[in-house]
Amino acid sequence: MHGLETSDLNHLLALDALLQEVSVSGAARRLGLSTPAMSHALARLRERFDDPLLVRAGRSMVLTPRAEGLRSSVREAVAAAGRVFSAPAAFEPSRLEGCFAVSVTDYVMVVLGPTLEGLVRGRAPRLDLRYVPNAVDDPERLRRGDTDLAVGIYGELPPELKTRPLITDRLVCAVRADHPRVGERLTLERYVELDHVQVAPRGQPGGYVDELLAARGLRRRVARAVPFFQVALAMTAGGDYVLTASERLVRGLGPGLGLKILAPPLPLRPFALSMVWHPRFDGDAAHSWLREQLAEAARALALVEHKDARRRLTPGDPTSGHGRARRRAR
Repeated sequence: MHGLETSDLNHLLALDALLQEVSVSGAARRLGLSTPAMSHALARLRERFDDPLLVRAGRSMVLTPRAEGLRSSVREAVAAAGRVFSAPAAFEPSRLEGCFAVSVTDYVMVVLGPTLEGLVRGRAPRLDLRYVPNAVDDPERLRRGDTDLAVGIYGELPPELKTRPLITDRLVCAVRADHPRVGERLTLERYVELDHVQVAPRGQPGGYVDELLAARGLRRRVARAVPFFQVALAMTAGGDYVLTASERLVRGLGPGLGLKILAPPLPLRPFALSMVWHPRFDGDAAHSWLREQLAEAARALALVEHKDARRRLTPGDPTSGHGRARRRAR
C-alpha cells in the first residue's frame, strides 16, 4: 500500500492534532477523544517513528526536532485528505476547462452544431470540444472512455449506457431541380429505376430503405455510398441521382445546391436522434452541463414533433410492430 499501513492512516489525524496543539489533552479535545485514548495514540506514534515526538518541558510539552520537521507535511496531508471528502465547489460553466470528445455525424453538426456552438462558446468559452465521426463501435468507445458522448440514431445498446432523445426527423427524397427523369412526383417504379446516393456514416451497406424494398420484392442500385451527408447532397446536385435523407438537412441545404424535395414513394417512418453516454458521468457536473446544452439546442429546433419515431433505421427496430412480432415468434 505504497509503504503505508492502515494504522498509519488511522493515526494521521491524531498526529496532526498532537503536532498542532503540542498537548495531549488539547489534541484530545480537538478530536473529541478522551485523554487516555490520545495518550495511547501518542504511544503508538512514538513507536512508529522511533521518536518521543512530544517531551515534557516544565508544566508544558515541546516538540522534538523530528516532530518539528513533520509538522507542516502532516498538516498538508490532512488538508489534502479533507479536500478529497469535501463537497465540490459550486459549478461555474464560465470557469470550465478541459476537453470532451463527442461522436457525431455531419448531419448533427449541420442541424444542431450552430446552436450548440453558440451556447457553449457563450457560457463556457474555455471548454474544448473534439468531434469525431460516428462509428459502429461507438458503444465500446463510450465504455473505454475514448469518447465522452455520442449523438446519433441508435437501437439496441449495452444495458448500462444512458440515452436521452433530442429531436425527431423524417426522410425525404432529393434530386437536382432539372433532373431529366423526375418531375414533381416520384413513383416507386421510377425510384427503383434511378441510381441512388446513400449516406452510410458507419460504413455499413444496406439499411432501412433497402429492407423495405426487399419486402416488396424490389431492389435499388446504390451507385454511390458516402459517409457524409453534405457530400451526398453535393453529389446529388451534380448528377442524375436520387438521395433519401433527413428532411431537416435537405430543406436546410438543398435549395442552395439546386435540389428539389419530393415525398418518398415508400411509407418511411420518422426517426429519433439521441445522445448516449456512460453512467460514470452521471455525477459529473461538467458532463451533465454539456448534455443540457445539447438538449437546449435540440429544443430550439423541435418545432415539429414526429410521432412514432424509430430509434434506428431498420425494420427490425424493437420499438416497431415488426420487431415485436419477431420476438414473439422466437
